[in-house]
Amino acid sequence: MYNVTLIPGDGIGPEIAAITKKIIDATKVKINWEEVNAGIDVYEKTGELVPNNVFESIEKNKIALKGPITTPIGKGFRSINVQLRKKYDLYSNVREVKSFEGIKSRYENIDMVIFRENTEGLYIGKENKIDEETVEAIKVITKKGSTRIVKAAFEYAKKNNKKVVTVAHKANILKFADGLFLNCAREVAKDYPEIELKEVIIDNMCMQMVINPNQFEVIVTMNLYGDILSDLAAGLIGGLGMAPGANIGEDIAIFEAVHGSAPDIAGKNLANPTALLLSGISMLRYLGENKRADIILTALKETFKEGKVLTKDLGGNATTTEFGDYLVDKISALL
Repeated sequence: MYNVTLIPGDGIGPEIAAITKKIIDATKVKINWEEVNAGIDVYEKTGELVPNNVFESIEKNKIALKGPITTPIGKGFRSINVQLRKKYDLYSNVREVKSFEGIKSRYENIDMVIFRENTEGLYIGKENKIDEETVEAIKVITKKGSTRIVKAAFEYAKKNNKKVVTVAHKANILKFADGLFLNCAREVAKDYPEIELKEVIIDNMCMQMVINPNQFEVIVTMNLYGDILSDLAAGLIGGLGMAPGANIGEDIAIFEAVHGSAPDIAGKNLANPTALLLSGISMLRYLGENKRADIILTALKETFKEGKVLTKDLGGNATTTEFGDYLVDKISALL
């Protein structure tokens, strides 16, 4: 029995979390879901964005599946997602980018993974006001942080028989900060002689991903660059609704949908749960439940290929519930 923290989130979060849970449960995996919540809805009721019971549950179970969470804008709050990553040192942000037959996209057969350093860089939000007309944002890069994210990327490549790891950087300009990250990548690469390290400057990387995304297998980069590349990559496969996310540390992992909470369609049974479901598949693999992960993925591929039961954003007219129930039936048949 696995104990998993389930954080539904805001907006469409509770809807897609419920259907994702139902689909995962259909595989007969033994999960005890401990539901807690955070975000703007919780804040309006309790005055806390992240209540203590959320932290307590994550720290006890060591693994969580999280829906989209809204952070109030302009009220002095930092992103809840960033807060959780920092608190639990979830240094490895892993974004799988895969295209599916039946989902409209400009590209086919995309299969890449982006490893984004999750705790350093400009995203730490370290800023100083020098005077009324000048501010500075400080980018912090460490050898420890750089080495461990690059190692995670190479370990993934080794385990999944990938031949090339591409490091995206701007060391031609940021010679100390990005230079340190690049040098760490070169050092780590020496331990994996069977895998090629490819170095690409970040602006060129964006262009290359749009021109020919199929040339990339595993990408590793710093925090801000990784944030940008991840959304760019999602645009290549149909949008953020098709993009799963994982935040992994030494002993805690949080799997999440990376899209927003879409309050405009909340409660209307219209949301596409694919991103959270794909994150759930990643969670199952993290738990070692590869067979059950493969069953859900097969059902999902078949559903996309058939094109008969798809949510509105995917070109269909099915509700969230209809899409989920269709997948549950397929999983039952596959079992």
